[in-house]
Amino acid sequence: MRESLSPKRLEGSGRWLLKIFTGLLIVVFLGIHFVVNHLVAPGGLLTYADVVAYFQNPIIVVMEISFLILVVIHSFLGLRSILLDLNPSPMVLRVVNFVLVVIGAVAVIYGAWLALTIAGRG
Repeated sequence: MRESLSPKRLEGSGRWLLKIFTGLLIVVFLGIHFVVNHLVAPGGLLTYADVVAYFQNPIIVVMEISFLILVVIHSFLGLRSILLDLNPSPMVLRVVNFVLVVIGAVAVIYGAWLALTIAGRG
């Protein structure tokens, strides 16, 4: 059986393209994250004080929150895609969609709050 690069049944091309797009952006943000955190920062960010000082740059806060949003979207779309392989009923799929959106929103809100709190400590 030949696999194709196309969305799964019930996944929709919009969600599929969003998953591909977020995956590519994660690679870019991860590269920037590694370079800045481990190569540019002298000795790396090893202490809480180092992280607080690092988060004083508003560009870093925006970058880290954006990275979080991309990872949550990509991972939850991937989890949803895996669950689609189980051929859930439409009712189960609605529940899964709701649960994933709620958990994802909570994760992003908490992560953004944490980043902004750390940035405000400086």
